[in-house]
Amino acid sequence: MGLIDEELLAAVAATAAVASPRLRRVARRGVVYGLAGALMAGDVAIAAARGVARAAGPQDAATGGERAARRARPQDAATAGERAPRRAGPRTGAQDEAAAS
Repeated sequence: MGLIDEELLAAVAATAAVASPRLRRVARRGVVYGLAGALMAGDVAIAAARGVARAAGPQDAATGGERAARRARPQDAATAGERAPRRAGPRTGAQDEAAAS
């Protein structure tokens, strides 16, 4: 362009974008939607990778073989069929009075 330099046009456009509330709002929405889309795509990719890894199953003893063996191991005879003792819940005022007397 003969009379107006390209750098000057870029500077004028940037100034207009900063000064225009409407353009700032549109740009902000674009950034928000773009970031949300990138996060969602990342979640989908991670979920797909986990599904593939889960479907492949344990391939060698170093990574998954030990976990699979631990899962298949029977319980100890002493703890078979026994349950852990129940924890006492929060005490109420009536229980405190009964315990005090």
